[in-house]
Amino acid sequence: MTGKTKNRIVSSAHLVAEEAAETSELEYGLCVATNAFNRWIVRCMAAAGVPDLGPLDVLVLHTVNHRDRPKKLADICFTLNIEDTHTVNYALKKLLKQGLVTADRQGKERLYETSEAGRDASTRYREVRDACLIETLTALGTVDTEEIGDAARVLRALSGLYDQAARAATSL
Repeated sequence: MTGKTKNRIVSSAHLVAEEAAETSELEYGLCVATNAFNRWIVRCMAAAGVPDLGPLDVLVLHTVNHRDRPKKLADICFTLNIEDTHTVNYALKKLLKQGLVTADRQGKERLYETSEAGRDASTRYREVRDACLIETLTALGTVDTEEIGDAARVLRALSGLYDQAARAATSL
């Protein structure tokens, strides 16, 4: 590395580009944070009384519950930025089987809504989240909520860059 030498925390040193070493640090941070977040949402939902859901199942349930409006499979995939509709469709089948969502057919489309059990599960999830995560963040006073908002905006912007890079990679 040129200039100031820094100890970088990366998962794959062979991917570090000198002109953007921070990108490798970010990618490692995203990997670790993604795994921690997935573990958290599964355990939070289990504590809310709904065990045996995977991370995608939990995210799909919350997406269907969002704004209390019916959602199409394509809309759920778009919201979660998921290309493989089969994985979301499988999650919806699992949620249907557990009675957490309902489906109605409108023409060729199926519209999904949370059932009363799904809304109750989402409410209990919120209560567990508040008790285990939000209250701890607030009590610690070490995390500035404005910084969290800034980080969220940066992550959304980066998702666009990674999407563009993925499109570019498919043409190579």
